[in-house]
Amino acid sequence: MAGLLLNFRNTMILSVVFAIIMLFAFSQGPHGMDQTYWQAVFRWMHVFFGVLWIGLLYYFNFVQTRKMPDIPAELKPAISKYITPEALFWFRWSALFTVLAGLGVAALRGHVYAAKVLTLGLAGGYDPSDRGFTLMGVGVWLALVMFLNVWGVIWPNQKIALGIKEADADAKAKAARTATLASRINLLLSLPMLTSMAMYQTLYG
Repeated sequence: MAGLLLNFRNTMILSVVFAIIMLFAFSQGPHGMDQTYWQAVFRWMHVFFGVLWIGLLYYFNFVQTRKMPDIPAELKPAISKYITPEALFWFRWSALFTVLAGLGVAALRGHVYAAKVLTLGLAGGYDPSDRGFTLMGVGVWLALVMFLNVWGVIWPNQKIALGIKEADADAKAKAARTATLASRINLLLSLPMLTSMAMYQTLYG
C-alpha cells in the first residue's frame, strides 16, 4: 500500500476508480441515470475542479507570492522553473474545466434556469421570487471574470515572467507585476463568488 500511495499517478487512478464505483452506486437510486443524475455528476466535477482551481489560487496568494521575497536568491530558480510552471498547468486547466462543468450543471437544469441565472433573474421579467437567480448569477459572472483573468491575463504574463516566452528583464518584471495584480483580483473575487455558490445551494437549491 505504501508503494501505491507514494506514486501520485497510481493514487489518483485508484481514487478515480473508487469515485466511479460511487457514481455507479448512485445511479442505482431513485433517479436512475436521468437528467437529475447527470446534473449531480456535473456538479461533482464542478466541485472537484473548483477545489483544485481555487486551492491553487490560494496557494499562490497565501503561500508562494508572500514568501518569495524571503527565499534566498540561489533557491528561487527551483520555484520559478519547477514548482510554478507545474502549478500553473493545473491552475489554468482546472479553471477551464470548472467553468465547463458549471455551465453543464446550468444546462442540465433546463434553459429557463440557465437563462435566469445568466441574466441575474431578468429573463422573462423580474419579480422578488427571482432574487435567488440574481444572487447565483452574481457568483457565476464573478467566476467567469476570474476564468477570463486566468487565461487572458495571468497565464500570458506568467509565461513572460517565468521565461517560457522570450523577453528582456524589464518586460519580465512588468509581466510579473501584472500577473500578481490579476491574481490578487481573483483572490478578491473568490470569497464573494464562493459565498454566492454555497449559500445559493443551501437556501435556494
